Amino acid sequence: MITARAAASFEPVGRSVAFARAFVRDTLHGWGFADVVDDAVVLTSELVTNAVVHAGTAADVICLRYETAVRVEVSDHYPEREIPIQSRSRQFRDADNEGGRGLLLCGALASRWGVEYTAAGKNVWFQLDLPERPAGTRASGPVVPLDELPVADERVRVAVVQADGRATITRWNADAADLFGHAPEDIVGKSLADITAWPQTPGTGIGLAEALQLSRWEGTYGLRAADGRVLPVYGSHLRVRDSAGEPSTVCLLVRAEERAVLQSPSRGAAHSDSGLAQRGKSSDAFEVFIGSPAPDDLDGLLQRTVERARDMLDGDAAYLLLATDDETELEVRASTGLPSARQRFARVPVEAGTGRYGSARMPAVHEDLTAVPGAVPLLSGTGMRSVVTVPLKVEGRLTGSIGVAAEAPGRYSNQEALRLQFAADRIALAVESARLTELERLRRGSLSFLVEASDLLAGTLERDQTLALMAQMTVPTLASWCAVYTIAEQSEPELAFVLHEDEDRIDGIKALLSQVRPPDPDPTPGARVWTDPSDVAHSSALRASLRSLGVGSAASAATSRASTPGIQLATAAAVGGETVVLPLVARNRVIGMLTLGKPTDERFRQEILELAEDLSRRAALALDNARLYSERTAISQALQRSLLPPELPRVPGVEVEVVYRAAGEGNEVGGDFYDLFPIRDGCWGFAIGDVCGTGPEAAAVTGLARHALRLLAREGFGGPAVLERLNAAILDEGARSRFLTLLYGELWPQQDGSAVLRMVCAGHPLPLRLRPDGTVEPAAEPQPLLGVMEDLDLFEQAMTLDPGDVLLCVTDGVTERREGSRMLGDDGLADVLATCTGLTAGAVASRVQRAVERFASDAPSDDMAILVMRVPK
Repeated sequence: MITARAAASFEPVGRSVAFARAFVRDTLHGWGFADVVDDAVVLTSELVTNAVVHAGTAADVICLRYETAVRVEVSDHYPEREIPIQSRSRQFRDADNEGGRGLLLCGALASRWGVEYTAAGKNVWFQLDLPERPAGTRASGPVVPLDELPVADERVRVAVVQADGRATITRWNADAADLFGHAPEDIVGKSLADITAWPQTPGTGIGLAEALQLSRWEGTYGLRAADGRVLPVYGSHLRVRDSAGEPSTVCLLVRAEERAVLQSPSRGAAHSDSGLAQRGKSSDAFEVFIGSPAPDDLDGLLQRTVERARDMLDGDAAYLLLATDDETELEVRASTGLPSARQRFARVPVEAGTGRYGSARMPAVHEDLTAVPGAVPLLSGTGMRSVVTVPLKVEGRLTGSIGVAAEAPGRYSNQEALRLQFAADRIALAVESARLTELERLRRGSLSFLVEASDLLAGTLERDQTLALMAQMTVPTLASWCAVYTIAEQSEPELAFVLHEDEDRIDGIKALLSQVRPPDPDPTPGARVWTDPSDVAHSSALRASLRSLGVGSAASAATSRASTPGIQLATAAAVGGETVVLPLVARNRVIGMLTLGKPTDERFRQEILELAEDLSRRAALALDNARLYSERTAISQALQRSLLPPELPRVPGVEVEVVYRAAGEGNEVGGDFYDLFPIRDGCWGFAIGDVCGTGPEAAAVTGLARHALRLLAREGFGGPAVLERLNAAILDEGARSRFLTLLYGELWPQQDGSAVLRMVCAGHPLPLRLRPDGTVEPAAEPQPLLGVMEDLDLFEQAMTLDPGDVLLCVTDGVTERREGSRMLGDDGLADVLATCTGLTAGAVASRVQRAVERFASDAPSDDMAILVMRVPK
């Protein structure tokens, strides 16, 4: 039977994994299940990572309490049915592959586990059995001297407050009236939230409403008395249900300084049947302060530290700062009771010179911050009046600082500072060790990230794909959103690409950035803060909200009809955090800017900015290489296109079709070429040739041959004379010359519908003639090729194409098409042409092309040209 239930949902972002761990840890500790917390947190971390990182969906976590076990369920929205569990005889495919590790851990640690699939996702659950405990005493403490007993008033008042499922107060006992001054008749029926000063705990997201839904909760907060003062109280909440099944929460409250009356024994305390702790064992000062078991991650350790420090000094807020690697700033790494803007990764500059960190090297107490404005910048505007700060030191080196603050002035003295310093000294080494471990992990992750990024960027030379890769590598790994600006020579920055971890926000950010002047292209290395997007976003959201309330001009409302307040507010929240700009510098020139942003109240860690700077240098070089490649490709393609003939002219009474394809990636012209051009009235020249080899060198001879043919033919030279002079021109090229096979002829359409051809076939595959009855025959005789001998004895051959006849001219890329030892050859080409009776010139060319492509499975490796002329009936 389920005795308690707690549930939470987490967004598909990396930081949700830490939040899920904290949720499960706090829930199980609240239920008194400290024995299985470690295993539960490890399994939850793996399963939530699978959901929010690998599957990329939201994760729903449910904790169920039974009498002898606890069950945790993690659901995602990625319904892939795969359970990569290996058998005993099967080894992993890859030792470094993390796929399925969460399920393997379930099999190793959980008492029971399973996977349940639905149409919308899958649910992975595990159950951990509780160890058997002796019946009777749940926990006990040792016998202590009288002077070490907790101090309390002669009459200890325990306020009993009961609230229903809507947090409405239904019971208010006499002790509650004595403690807070509210008479029962004045307070019953009001919401408990109206008189509660609840300190939100960063990282867990648990507020008053959530705490009232938990089966058990214990901690410190404040209640407003009848005179308006906020009284710190220590509370123990228990959720119950009445005989009708209606749930409610019973809150036992005492003054904060009397918390020992309600406070549960420390976790991990020794138990014995006699109720006495084992004697002779000294307690660890670290565990006494931080609790046991200690968190295994830096964030958990720091968050537990600030909460313990706040509770130890009965503070309203606490924070912990750690020094950055370069020791120029302190970063807020954990806080409680402070506004979200003062939470993680807010940076505080430190003093320069030999007295660096001078203000933080010794414990300090400020009795009233209003008397010394700006003494503690982190607390400005938070309502805190008094604060005590102590340093964290390891071997005499300052590594951070802890501060505890209160809303009332004069709360702290040197005595509290010494108490806090004593605790800080006990945890400084553990914090520094965890920090170095995290730093080493981040550095290894950074190296892996940069190696992968370099491989991806080196794998493309396309500008648009490079821009997309730059953004996809930064979001969400480094930032919540990213914008890339490019700068052409002597032009203004242009917004080229925008990406956000939530695709629904991309259009809004694009529209916002189009209204903002681009950042200045400053070549100075490093990240610089850019506040314009945040300022403009908040201004636009404010105007949209005013328009929705009917405030503002009608013209203004008309121009922004499509910009609803909801969209504007969502965009403002998306870009409301810290925004930084990194220059993209390549070959001593700024070619763009990489802009990274965080949502509202979030800032960048120094390590992330350093990693982004390394990435920007690699991305800049890749982007500039893509630009150079695109420019050279455009030039190459323009030059190649100039070697091809313009559009084929229309020849009266003759159908003409050409198929041309150059071998090699990026080549539009190769060693094969064709041409069809008017020579004089009623006469047309045609040619199809093949230069030895492929690529740019062959294309150069192609251009020479095609232009020489046109020039000589229009000068009135006949076919043999044209080819003899072209042969001399090729030989004049010297070492750059290449031999050339060429079929050249003149086409004379006749009045009776036929066409007369005069051709010279200089070493080229013979043209084939297809008659209407399906007969295929060569249409010329072979003669010497060009570019080899100086003296050629060429002659011209004449033939007549009757109505229905087809003349097929090809290069050797067609006849020499191979598949292993087989070759298409002249006979194979003749067989294909024989099946083309009655087809148009275009259909004949297409059928020959398909036959060539299908003859072998691999792609053609030689240039190919097909010229078809047909005299219609």
